[in-house]
Amino acid sequence: MTVVMLFSECENANIYTGERFVVDLEFEQGLAVLTIDRPHARNAIGLETMAELDKALDAADGARALVIKGAGDRAFVSGGDLKELSAIRTTEEASTMAWRMRSICDRLAEFPAPVIAALNGHAFGGGAEVAVAADIRVAAHDIKIAFNQVALQIMPAWGGAERLAKLVGKSKALLLAGSGTVLDAAEAERIGLIDRVFPRESFDAGWRSIARSLANHPAAEIKRVIAGVSPDEAVQSFARLWVADAHWEAADKTRPRK
Repeated sequence: MTVVMLFSECENANIYTGERFVVDLEFEQGLAVLTIDRPHARNAIGLETMAELDKALDAADGARALVIKGAGDRAFVSGGDLKELSAIRTTEEASTMAWRMRSICDRLAEFPAPVIAALNGHAFGGGAEVAVAADIRVAAHDIKIAFNQVALQIMPAWGGAERLAKLVGKSKALLLAGSGTVLDAAEAERIGLIDRVFPRESFDAGWRSIARSLANHPAAEIKRVIAGVSPDEAVQSFARLWVADAHWEAADKTRPRK
């Protein structure tokens, strides 16, 4: 198995050239869409990007579904901004950085509503870690995904190794992250790393359809139950939904009209 470079050397360097880091957040009827908007830098993540991601997650509070994606069509997230992060040279600094972004991935994983990672482009290294922090991963058919931090003689730092193991099993996670194997979308879907693959031309419509469906149904309550609650709590969740107006309004629509 080999580790390959899928961007140019300059692109893989995620060079910070002094531009403003941008994280966009848009809302649409209960759906929040968070976009890391640095397509010229393959949507790399630096310290300022982390700060903006935290602010965006604060602003997304109350959304019934959340999508995280990258701008453009080449990269979802290409990992950390290596030029900026290369200033980190001590174990204390490295730990602080790792905890900083790990806490953001934890916030994604613990977001009360369903979180969808829309892989508009390749997800490498830290980008793959962001992807597995989501509940659901959908991808364009021509993307690739890799936990390839080993190419830099390091390992996943943001909780991605642990989350990968939960998705595909410990042995397969070790094989993938330990070798830096690059998977195409079809293979990633086959092993359960990606949940749905769309043709590039229908990708945007595809992820939006899934996200809107989740936002328009009680998926957040289902997520809470799946995460682990007592049988009593699960039944109470159902009961609350049963007596809610939304249930009876939906039921009325299914009744035949006289």
